[in-house]
Amino acid sequence: MADDSVSRGDQSVSGDRSVSSDRPGGRAQVAPVLAVRGETTREVPPELARFSVTVTARGKDRPGTLARLAERGDAVRSLIDGYGPAIERRETGSLLVRPELKRSSERVSAYHASVGTTVTVVDFTVLGELMLRLADQDQTRISGPWWALRPDSPALAQARRAAIDEAISRAREYALALGAEVTGLIELADHGMSAPQPMMLRGAARGFGAMEMAPGEVPEIDLDPQVQTVHAVVEARFAISPPTVLDGTR
Repeated sequence: MADDSVSRGDQSVSGDRSVSSDRPGGRAQVAPVLAVRGETTREVPPELARFSVTVTARGKDRPGTLARLAERGDAVRSLIDGYGPAIERRETGSLLVRPELKRSSERVSAYHASVGTTVTVVDFTVLGELMLRLADQDQTRISGPWWALRPDSPALAQARRAAIDEAISRAREYALALGAEVTGLIELADHGMSAPQPMMLRGAARGFGAMEMAPGEVPEIDLDPQVQTVHAVVEARFAISPPTVLDGTR
């Protein structure tokens, strides 16, 4: 079985000569196939903002250290919950309790404890205020924000459809250049659809817990949402009519 192919850029045209034909001279009829790739990249606003808040405690006895940690953790949760529907999710990430030993000894000199929480915010207008109010809590560290899209974001579906449209448009252009027409879809393959891992906003404040603020004073800070890049790629194979440019009739 012989196979003829012509390649141009991101497309290829192939003909399977195994199909018989009644054409004069017994020449086999070519069944040409056009393979193309459709690709799109879009920039869209984020839908979620996440940040982490960690509270710590240190003391000479374990019960007292854990009690202070629980008290500070309760204060943080209460503050977060006070923002109501602006907060989509509050999740505990890690709890750490460890003893601090004296040098060259197994005697415990102190206990360290910490608990981390990841907060997902949907109302960006309160994000800066919330983060700074949390940073004003005792022994509290803030990191973030990280911007993201929802896994089922409409922006992802729109990008996939745009990639398919691009594949169809490209196939028609190549077929026209060959003096042929697209006659049908043979195969459509999804070769990936992804948004970059959420990245921390450049210039966003880190380690707010180290900031010195007067009691009850919360400075204002504006956090600009980071644009998210959505990328979609599909590959498609189309049946086309016999190219006239290849048989000399054009």
